[in-house]
Amino acid sequence: MSLTSSERPYVARADTVKAETRDPAERSRRGDRSGALRAAVFGVNDGLVSNTALVMGFAGSGVPGTAVLFAGVAGLLAGAFSMAAGEYISMRSQREAYEREIAVAADRLRADPGARQAELAQVYRDKGLDADDARHVATTIMRDHDTALNTMVREELGLDPDELGSPWSAAFSSLASFAIGALTAVLPFLFLSGTAALLLAVALAGSALFAVGGAIGLLNGRPPLRSGARQLFVGALAAAAVFGIGHVVGARAG
Repeated sequence: MSLTSSERPYVARADTVKAETRDPAERSRRGDRSGALRAAVFGVNDGLVSNTALVMGFAGSGVPGTAVLFAGVAGLLAGAFSMAAGEYISMRSQREAYEREIAVAADRLRADPGARQAELAQVYRDKGLDADDARHVATTIMRDHDTALNTMVREELGLDPDELGSPWSAAFSSLASFAIGALTAVLPFLFLSGTAALLLAVALAGSALFAVGGAIGLLNGRPPLRSGARQLFVGALAAAAVFGIGHVVGARAG
């Protein structure tokens, strides 16, 4: 749709108001609509905590290092594919819900374009335009059906039709990040055995827990040292509990 020179200032002004009134946090959320960052952060965290606890449990039971390694690899694979499947279903369902909202908006636009134009004009009035400017912008936008629908979806639903999220991207990100986190506690048992492997696994897992917690803190605008320490404490508590349970079970079985 082409605009005349007299119409462009109104659209430019509306865009400026839109940019100024949108919250920075909202822009960040919209930029991560794919869910890949969220899936990656939680994937690393879940893989690290769950597989570290699993490895510690087997190590505490006193089984050979090969058994600990096998359990760790099995936990890595099972967890990674489970996380990927769950993330795919979740993102697929979310995308379908968004697509349904857009379809409903398209039906409403076709059924009563006049009412939708009035709604759009009100949106721009709420953003700071006066009544005449808002009405002029809405009238200009409504001249093209696709442009009108795209604008309605963005302004009224808060969605970006071009960024509804990729289920496959989220699933792969979740799988890869969980595997990376889960691999941390397994690595020492690939090259070492006995106490040396266990101590190195504890050191690597502890460092990774602190680093992941600090990263999550930075993303959330929290002090990274405090977030890292909290993550380390919680993860260590879980690993210690499972290690103790494994030790008791191993002692009784032996």
